[in-house]
Amino acid sequence: MHPHPLSDIIPYLQVAISPVILISGVGLLLLTMTNRLGRVIDRSRQFAHLAENGAAIKPFQREQVGILYRRARLLRLAIALASGSAFLAAGLVIALFVSAVFNWRLAFMVEALFGGSLLCLVGSLGVFTHDVKVSLSALKLELGASGLLPPR
Repeated sequence: MHPHPLSDIIPYLQVAISPVILISGVGLLLLTMTNRLGRVIDRSRQFAHLAENGAAIKPFQREQVGILYRRARLLRLAIALASGSAFLAAGLVIALFVSAVFNWRLAFMVEALFGGSLLCLVGSLGVFTHDVKVSLSALKLELGASGLLPPR
């Protein structure tokens, strides 16, 4: 096997830029999601601390704990899907380089990895959007209990 000249590999490097940018974007999305998950966990711990200290937990607060738990599960799924997207995009970069170095025809694998990465990303964004909707229901519940939200 002879080494390839750099000019043969440059087109593969150019093609690999898109998945690397995808990985960067997903990384920022993961940062946002993990921050939201941290907030959900912190809020849940506040309610747990109140209950441990014998404070009376109001019905709307119990309902909020249920919403927080549901949100944590949604965010876990969104994080898993986003991580899967980044993992598949990284696999895509590896497949592109292997294809270039060994002159293998990996078109189907490249297409499957890219398609899978995008499907995971779309799924993650859908679940993340649903989490935002659920978080608004918790806010509505709290504002309604405090009397700040007019009844409908």
